[in-house]
Amino acid sequence: MIGLVVVSHSRKIAEGVVELIYEMVDKDFKIIPAGGTSDGRIGTDPIMIKEAIEKAYDGDGIGIIVDIGSSLMNAELAIELLEEEIRKKVIILDTPIVEGSISVAVQAYISNNMEEVLKAAEEARTTKKLQEQF
Repeated sequence: MIGLVVVSHSRKIAEGVVELIYEMVDKDFKIIPAGGTSDGRIGTDPIMIKEAIEKAYDGDGIGIIVDIGSSLMNAELAIELLEEEIRKKVIILDTPIVEGSISVAVQAYISNNMEEVLKAAEEARTTKKLQEQF
């Protein structure tokens, strides 16, 4: 099954997003938070992200969802540190961390198809929350 890694500068945000996702999918689905630094500060850590990817990986692929700034850079660095077998099955998804994570997780859970997961990520990025009010 496709696994997910949620990367945020805040451990609480990453864990909270994962908690929300588990309201929608089975607990056997691998979604690993990688938030904050190893010493509990705000920030991101490529080694923590790498370890989260390895923990979430079961052979089908990994989607990574990042929040802002250096989370993307450190996710890219974490991917470079992976073994080739895993590295070629990891993709960073360009989607909002909350809405995108939920959409992507539900799609990965029901289809296990990376193309459909990418589509869900793109749709979440462009979905409006409000309709025109006037």
